[in-house]
Amino acid sequence: MNRTDAEILWEVASVLARDAAEVSRSRDRVGRQLPPLLFFTDPDRTPRPWETAARLPTGSGVVYRHFGRADARETALRLREATRARNGLLLIGMDAELAEATEADGVHLPERARDQAAGLAAIRPDWLVTGAAHAPIPGAIPGLDALIASPVFPAGGASADRPALGLSGFTAWVGAAPCPVYALGGLHSGNVQSLIGSGACGIAGVSAIRSAFGPD
Repeated sequence: MNRTDAEILWEVASVLARDAAEVSRSRDRVGRQLPPLLFFTDPDRTPRPWETAARLPTGSGVVYRHFGRADARETALRLREATRARNGLLLIGMDAELAEATEADGVHLPERARDQAAGLAAIRPDWLVTGAAHAPIPGAIPGLDALIASPVFPAGGASADRPALGLSGFTAWVGAAPCPVYALGGLHSGNVQSLIGSGACGIAGVSAIRSAFGPD
């Protein structure tokens, strides 16, 4: 029987999380299990993200990036409801105030703001704090639980102009990273299995996850 894109993505994400757990690379700074799958929202590519969030596998995570949209609070509350129903996590992109207001599980920081991780972790030690990365990290980043490395493969969206890391480059980066690393960028059911053995703690995506888990 042919497997669906959703089944392939979740299977690979689960294998990566299991393998990372064997070398203690799948937990946050206080010992909680990181979600194997992260759905990144985008106002243009995922206009109704709560519909996809409601269909994600149990234990997945959502990173809500509102980029200043007027309906940010309303959308965040819808995502909070959807993630709770799936025993999942909700992170708010670069907006600690909105994360507090909607009882989110943490925040995601763009590369330019990763230095805020320590302060956020000190104020809210219960939050999961992740950060974007487009180049290797030279050392530990206090307060950061995981990095989202991109683009692994040629991608669209904000990463369209960035050179892809490639599988070998990504694998080397993961091995030297100071914390668990998710793969993001250009991933789909046809290439995601190549990540097995890379050391990644899970996979992240925008369009691929929406296409696989979103409504028809």
